[in-house]
Amino acid sequence: MSQDQNYDGHAWFTLSGDVNSDMVRRVFDAVADMTEDRITTAHILIQSNGGYVSDGICLYNYLSKLPIKIVTYNAGAVASIAVVLYLAGSERYASDTARFMVHKSHASAPHGARPDALRIIVEGLQADDARTEQILRNHVQLTEDHWRTHEYSDLHLTASEALKVGLVNGVEDFVPPGGQRVTNI
Repeated sequence: MSQDQNYDGHAWFTLSGDVNSDMVRRVFDAVADMTEDRITTAHILIQSNGGYVSDGICLYNYLSKLPIKIVTYNAGAVASIAVVLYLAGSERYASDTARFMVHKSHASAPHGARPDALRIIVEGLQADDARTEQILRNHVQLTEDHWRTHEYSDLHLTASEALKVGLVNGVEDFVPPGGQRVTNI
């Protein structure tokens, strides 16, 4: 946005920490305030190493369908399920030094777990991976090499690589205009 633009209806936020039920509650509360304040565009800087798949998908579904335009930013690291949360932005930007890390779901089993319990854990992980992969495929055009890496390892993308595959719309810093308040969610 240029210096001459009108910022009526725009607001700037930071959102950091684990993607979990606490973050879901904080986002729900923040959106309630946004609607009360008649915000039309929310610029959200996300910093998260991930968390729970169900909470991330809940936030993705919620934010991506709001009547508020969501613009997401990555100025450092967005990883794991936080990448799906980041994709809720209808516009997405990353600083040139930002990184994204995408990987399959993981869990640990209790020592001595029975095979039927392990099967249930594995089936749950496969279901979570299918849900997150569907969202990734709807937004990002990863190459076959990317998908092969994602299948067996962590996929790391720089901001310029993320731009090439459509994860970001541009390499741009989160810079709220002077005089505008930044609120931590």
